[in-house]
Amino acid sequence: MSHSGSPPIHASDTAPGNTVPGLASRQLAWQVLQAVAAGAYADAALERELASLARAGGGLSPADRGLATEIAYGAIRQRLLLDGWIDALGKVPALRQPPALRWLLHVGLYQLLFSDRVPAAAAVSTSVALAKRVGLGRLAPVVNGMLRSLLRRRESQAGTEPWDGLSLPADPAAALALRRSLPAWLSAELLGWLPPERAEAFALACNAVPALDLRANPLRTSRDELLARFTAAGVAACALPGTTHGLTLLERVGDPRDLPGYADGLWCVQDRSAQAIAPLLEAQPGQRILDACAAPGGKSTHLAELIGDRGEVWALDRSEARLRRLDRNAERLGLTSIRSLALDATALAEAKPHWQSSFDRVLLDAPCSGLGTLARHPDARWRITPDAIAGLVTLQRQLLEALLPLLAPGGRFVYATCTVEPRENGALIHGLLQAHSGWSLLQERQWWPEPPEGERGGGDGFYAAVLQAPN
Repeated sequence: MSHSGSPPIHASDTAPGNTVPGLASRQLAWQVLQAVAAGAYADAALERELASLARAGGGLSPADRGLATEIAYGAIRQRLLLDGWIDALGKVPALRQPPALRWLLHVGLYQLLFSDRVPAAAAVSTSVALAKRVGLGRLAPVVNGMLRSLLRRRESQAGTEPWDGLSLPADPAAALALRRSLPAWLSAELLGWLPPERAEAFALACNAVPALDLRANPLRTSRDELLARFTAAGVAACALPGTTHGLTLLERVGDPRDLPGYADGLWCVQDRSAQAIAPLLEAQPGQRILDACAAPGGKSTHLAELIGDRGEVWALDRSEARLRRLDRNAERLGLTSIRSLALDATALAEAKPHWQSSFDRVLLDAPCSGLGTLARHPDARWRITPDAIAGLVTLQRQLLEALLPLLAPGGRFVYATCTVEPRENGALIHGLLQAHSGWSLLQERQWWPEPPEGERGGGDGFYAAVLQAPN
């Protein structure tokens, strides 16, 4: 998905001795920015560009691949702040710049403002070289001038924050949005939900590189045994406090599937907050459990592990392709109690009328706005709108109404989301309880996303409500 008219990245661009070292990684990041602006998802765009480069006979070293990922994902997260610098330094506002130039400037500006491993001179020279390489040669002086203007302005400032040198809005919500590169509507909502210092922590968490958390498979190993294997292989990791089987990696790795024990089904990837959801069901061996909206299956496999793989875990999802991924993961983990079913959960009662009141436990990890996982999905903040959230609330209520009848008398139902939006969480559940007498709320919890220096050392935002059906 390269920019129209721009040359592809060739193997020679990545070879040792290339006249502009690092140019290929910057070009790849720039192409990802353009793809995302055209509607692609960031992770899919990055994988496509890397695959395209590999097909052309090229390839990035692990270090260059890491740099391309950092620049692409970082510039997407920081889009609003980078546009703010273009507005301050350029003659043409960011939104009126030619898109190809706007994203190229983002590549350069991001490196100067956020990247510790790129010298300023290299950030400027590779940006100018990239302009020439991709058919923007006549604008190379603009790129050079703007990036050098940023350096001069930053040198005259005493501060070290990436917004130092910008004129911030007087409105607190607008200032938070610019400083932390959040949509204006979300910034305003945050300051309504949280005190300023906690809103700031949320914003920091959204811009942090998320930790890679794993969950040991207790049917095949223990957390201590897995940590010992990692230590022996030179992989730095530690146990996650507050989890039984969780651990987190302390350093960046390449493909996690290359880590010890993956092929043997000793572990799977799951965020520390998500690891807290399945245990809330208090599922027991031999029980019949429904995981609605289950793919890609982290909670389904967790439930199967928690019941010792003895019972039935029905994993339901609309997407057959995502369920196939779930099935492959369950097979790798050695789990046989999971049965997958491709079906819309709102139609389940009609499709399976004999399933009414037949499940001991039901988990609904509902489709949601994902505001708790913005660090993990760099482009998500620019896709979500308040109108879309209203539509999600309607869908969530429909799913709840469709699934409640499937729970056996006295059974336990867990509703979970990876968002912090009250309308999708507490407000929805309390409205549901008002309409269903006899149902009780046993527990309710909101996890807020945390920056790495927070009390939990990171982690996504999640919400969970534990309901009990009347006897």
